[in-house]
Amino acid sequence: MTALTVTLALVATVALLLRWQRPAWYWMSFGVVFAVVRILARYASVMDACGLTVPPSRWRLALARMTGRPIPDSRAPRILRLRPTRTGLVLRVKLRPGQDAFDFSAASDRLRHSFVMQNVTAREIRSGVVELRMTGYDVLKRVQMPAAARGGVMRVPVAMREDGEVYYRDYRQTPHALNVGATQSGKSVYQRNLVAALATLDVALIGIDCKQGVELAPLARRFTALADNPDAAADLLDALVEHMEEVYQLIRREQRLSSDLPDAEITADIWDLPDHLRPTPIVLLVDEVAELALFATKEEEKRRDRIITSLVRLAQLGRAAGIYLEICGQRFGSELGKGITMLRAQLTGRTAHRVNDETSANMAFGDIAPDAVLATVQIRTDRPGTAVAGDSSGGWVRIRTPHLTLRRAVNIANSHAHRTPEIPALDAFRPVLSPLGKAAAPSAVTAPAIA
Repeated sequence: MTALTVTLALVATVALLLRWQRPAWYWMSFGVVFAVVRILARYASVMDACGLTVPPSRWRLALARMTGRPIPDSRAPRILRLRPTRTGLVLRVKLRPGQDAFDFSAASDRLRHSFVMQNVTAREIRSGVVELRMTGYDVLKRVQMPAAARGGVMRVPVAMREDGEVYYRDYRQTPHALNVGATQSGKSVYQRNLVAALATLDVALIGIDCKQGVELAPLARRFTALADNPDAAADLLDALVEHMEEVYQLIRREQRLSSDLPDAEITADIWDLPDHLRPTPIVLLVDEVAELALFATKEEEKRRDRIITSLVRLAQLGRAAGIYLEICGQRFGSELGKGITMLRAQLTGRTAHRVNDETSANMAFGDIAPDAVLATVQIRTDRPGTAVAGDSSGGWVRIRTPHLTLRRAVNIANSHAHRTPEIPALDAFRPVLSPLGKAAAPSAVTAPAIA
């Protein structure tokens, strides 16, 4: 008896230590068993308490009256499958007649408390089937990306979702995106994770960092072109627009279209071209877009108009040419001048980190998902990297990027420097690099002087 008591005490101590220090290990070893037993034991009563049951059908009531039996109880949705995962459980249920997937979405918070889970989200799999994804612990507290997270063609993993799934940035599905957030909100770390993930793909990275290149210049070995001031950015964007027009001409020639057909009528893209003719896809990263939109003199205003016009053209036409935009900034409102709202309307993806006011959150989600605005302003200051990600369809989810040090990001960029493609139209903006053995940091190339 003493040995059994000591063993149980030791197991309980180990479980408490794991729950405190390694919640993922605790979940896989102890938590998943407790959660499965708890859900199966409470399922019927919880469904009834949450209003997710339906009254018995008429034929069952008639049968009970004819046989003199008690009136049957209300019926809960039937469990189709209960599957454990590394972060929680996936419960798939068959809806009863008269039920709707929205009923489960509205009751997700009550289900979370009833089943003692960290988070519960509901989504419709097909007609009559709803899937409840439950997380057993706070996956956003200490983000650990699974080793099995693999991307694809223009699809890279960058963060962890609150439901335990990996958040992917898919450029084929969402070509252009906006990333807003206050200082120290994790916006730069998100961008760093994005560059590190894209560095492993056969893609050209182009950066505009008007903070003298402090964010992107350390990663310059993986960049095909880099500008660190507004003057260089204006010339770089003009060159990128010219490159886009050349890609369109290539698509037209391959399609055997007549030469007088306007570019705007071409609906195909580079992914329909043969592999040996397909141009390298390009991802343009703009750090702090407000620096490109602000001006103090007439000359700066002309430069600003050139920049915004080029960005709008790239956002409207660049997708078919394999050019994708990632625009970052602390604010992205109409106070930045004309053309800004037109540019924002072309940015399908939206990622909002912690902001200082509700107006900034409205700039990202006010026109597509008003309920995401409240979630954005509630992001805590002690959790940098936490964000709300969504798109123009109105769907959104909380995510958090893992902390990636600049040193590690530089190592990743340097190890994949051989993947950096050369684009002749952008050769003048290729970063000037020192040998790897020297301590001198890479610097961005400024635009050539205009006579």
